[in-house]
Formats: sequence, structure tokens, C-alpha cells
Amino acid sequence: MEDARGRGLVVRHRNLDVLGSGVDHTVLSGGPRDHGGNTGARTCFSRGTARRRETRRFPAVIGHSGCVAAKRTRTAAVGLAVSAVGLLAAGCTDGSDAHAGTGAPPGISTQATGTVSGTPDTLSVVLGVQTQAPDAAGALQDNANRANALIDTLKEKGVQAEDIQTSGLSVQPTYEPNSSAITGYQVTNQVTATVHDVSAAGGLIDAAAAAAGDAVRVQQTSFSIADDSDLRAQARADAVRQAQAQARQIAEAAGVGLGEVRSITEVPVTGPTPYPGAALDRAPSTPIEPGSQELTVSVAVVYDID
Repeated sequence: MEDARGRGLVVRHRNLDVLGSGVDHTVLSGGPRDHGGNTGARTCFSRGTARRRETRRFPAVIGHSGCVAAKRTRTAAVGLAVSAVGLLAAGCTDGSDAHAGTGAPPGISTQATGTVSGTPDTLSVVLGVQTQAPDAAGALQDNANRANALIDTLKEKGVQAEDIQTSGLSVQPTYEPNSSAITGYQVTNQVTATVHDVSAAGGLIDAAAAAAGDAVRVQQTSFSIADDSDLRAQARADAVRQAQAQARQIAEAAGVGLGEVRSITEVPVTGPTPYPGAALDRAPSTPIEPGSQELTVSVAVVYDID
């Protein structure tokens, strides 16, 4: 209510403290805001379990009735109480909870490689036909005739069309020694043939060389295993067994128990490296020996600790 002199407003209300107990507050507002925007002073008296007196500077907002000031005072007090409760709740949270479950439990990690050997059953041979002529057209024509004869021979000897591929073709000028003068042109045509019957590879190369004549070139030979899935399965099993043995040794040395397998990952590796053969010269009977080839599989295994 407002006193007779109109100097201020006395409001009584109940407010909640942060612990939930009620404390009576008496707020005595100062005079109304003047036209210059100056604020008055309010003195707050508390009556409850703790008695205190506090004087603060508040905007003396008083309209035609004192209800406006009283309502805003109550709203501000409740807002402060809610904010304090929120701060207390946040302060009660243990910072360690934020990290719970973010890290994997300790384990034992091992990596091993299994190796097996197999006999190659496939030969890849690069046969070249090289011709020369004073002009490029003549060199190309001669080369085409000889290369076609070589390819026809490969097919007659049982090599399938899908196993014959042109892997290189070049036309280059030839020069006089220590000079930039062009003396002619050289054409090289390379054909890669995949032979699945290694035992017949020697006779096949001899026949191809006879078809191309002195222009034939055996550029490269390499061996591989067409279907290595069984061999890889053996190498994989061997790698897992080795990794398990390593994990047991680590657990025993550390004095802990070896738990269940947490994860097994096969480490990516490149495909089987073709076993290179020596470059072959023309001979009455060209020997071809495939030898043996190794296949490897690597795995990484993680075990739990009991």
C-alpha cells in the first residue's frame, strides 16, 4: 500500500529460498522514478531462520499502484531462487561421470602372419615383336604381319582369346650415331599371354618365336596360382593360431588371465606377387620350371583380460 505522503510503497510477500523454506520479506521501496530516470533505494528486511538486513539499489518502478513493483520483486526473487537451485544441482555432478564409458577396457593385442607355399599353375609371358624400316609405314606393316602370325600361333596352341592382350605398342625413330639425323623407324608390339598349362609353356614359346622369326622378343615371364583360396585359408588359420599363442605368452608374463576374443582383423595386403622367371632366349626346347610360390596372410587379434 502507499502511504499518505506518496513517498514509497510497503509490500509484504513470501519468497522461497534455495533450500525450500519460506522467509518473510518486507520490501520498502523508495520514491517513484523521477522524470530524469533516477532510481530510488529499497531496503529489504528478512524474517526467518537467518536475519539479515541488506540495502540494494533497485530501479524504483512504481506505476499508478504499488502492485507493479510488488509483482516484479516477487518474479525476480523466484528467478534468483530457481537459478541458485540449478547451480547447486550442477555442482553436485561428479566430473568423472562425463568420461564414463568413453574408453575401451584394457586388452591384449597381437599380430601374426601365416605363410604357406604352393606350386604355380599359371604362366604370364610378354612376347614382343620388333621391326625396323626406313619409313614408319613399312615398319608398321612388317610388324603387323609378324605379330598376327604370333597371335595366331598362340591360339592354335590352345591359348584362349581372352588370355591374349596387347600390352604395348610404340613407334620410334632411329638415329645415326652421334647425330640427330633420322635413319628409319622402329616398331615394337608387345603381347601378354596367360598360359594355364605350365607344362606346355616351353613348346608354346618356341612356336611363337618361329612364327615371328628374328623379330621376336621375350620380354618377361611370371608365375602365379589361379585359385589360391584354399592356400589362403590355411595361411589365415596359421596366423590366428600364432596370434593366440602370442597372447597367451603375454598374459602369462603379465600375470593376468586371457579372456575372450574381442576382435579379429585381417590386415590388408597386396595380391600375390607373381614369381618372376628369367627372360627366355629362343632355343630348340625352351625349359619352363614354375618352382614354388609363398602366400601370406596377416591378422590382428585383440583379447579381453580376465
